[in-house]
Amino acid sequence: MEVLQRKIIHIDMDAFYASVEQHDFPELKGKPIAVGGSEVRGVVSAASYEARKFGVRSAMSGVQAARLCPTLIFVKPRFDRYKEVSKQIREIFLDYTDLVEPLSLDEAYLDVTENKKGNPSASLLAQEIRNRIFEKTGLTASAGISVNKFIAKIASDYHKPNGQKTVSPDEVETFVEQLDVKKFYGIGKVTAEKMYQLGIYTGKDLKSKTLDYLEQHFGNSGQSYYNLSRGISYSQVKPNRTIKSIGAERTFNENLSSEIYMESRLENIAHELDRRIKKYKIAAKTITLKIKYSDFTQQTRSKTLAYFIADQSLIFDTAKELLYQEKLKNSVRLLGISLSNLNTNQKKQVVVQLKFEF
Repeated sequence: MEVLQRKIIHIDMDAFYASVEQHDFPELKGKPIAVGGSEVRGVVSAASYEARKFGVRSAMSGVQAARLCPTLIFVKPRFDRYKEVSKQIREIFLDYTDLVEPLSLDEAYLDVTENKKGNPSASLLAQEIRNRIFEKTGLTASAGISVNKFIAKIASDYHKPNGQKTVSPDEVETFVEQLDVKKFYGIGKVTAEKMYQLGIYTGKDLKSKTLDYLEQHFGNSGQSYYNLSRGISYSQVKPNRTIKSIGAERTFNENLSSEIYMESRLENIAHELDRRIKKYKIAAKTITLKIKYSDFTQQTRSKTLAYFIADQSLIFDTAKELLYQEKLKNSVRLLGISLSNLNTNQKKQVVVQLKFEF
């Protein structure tokens, strides 16, 4: 097999939410800040590099973050502002290629094999794009450049913040062999631990295994791991991504222990979900209730109907039914409702699904 010779750039903004706050409010520059959460409640959405030095990370509880960094400044998220800046960045991308695949507000893949600037150097294009982002927004971005999305994404993390790394075609094999397997796309913590137990620590170790061996131990994922260990990825940059699910959730200021109180919260969430349904003009058969308890354990309860629904009251009634399906294990800090099994196979597409943690 040969590596597909594409020219792919992965752009990843540096500590995006936190950097926007530090740019808009100069008094926050150089200080450890956390977007979202608080010293008594909530979850951190993003942390500045100053905060990361103390071990503060996204998805960490505000209580733990404050414990790690006593001088941490908590900032309320401004998602409208982040979306505004993200749109400015997206417009820059489109000056270079129409093959832009956003992964979130702060990162995207660009296929510049054939580009609007007629520049054969993906590395120079990445540098130019990063310069333009800084000139337009005052924010820095990092980039990874290589022959496919898999390598480019890993490379973008090498010289953060405000740097870039190119992995040329003749460097791919060595680059992959030296990687820890936990850096491979699709290999999570559990799978990485299983590989470690099998004596597979690096890409080179993974490459030494036969396809039969990998399929025997990892099932259908074996083929993917076999290819990735050789730097092979056939995933294309897709400007349009079919929406597979849509959801809304809320973290509460105080833990809730009564289902009666939770009902009104679910109704508000269903209302927010109704707004998104109308925006995308979709309907769903499967409704899932997400419950996160005060001890941070999580539970989901789902119901699949025989017909598509797009009615707020039906969504709320189904979510309420799921709430009472079984007794709650503890007090609740977060509730969410998501819809899947959508009618999107009728040629309905959106650029990217946005989901925010509050």
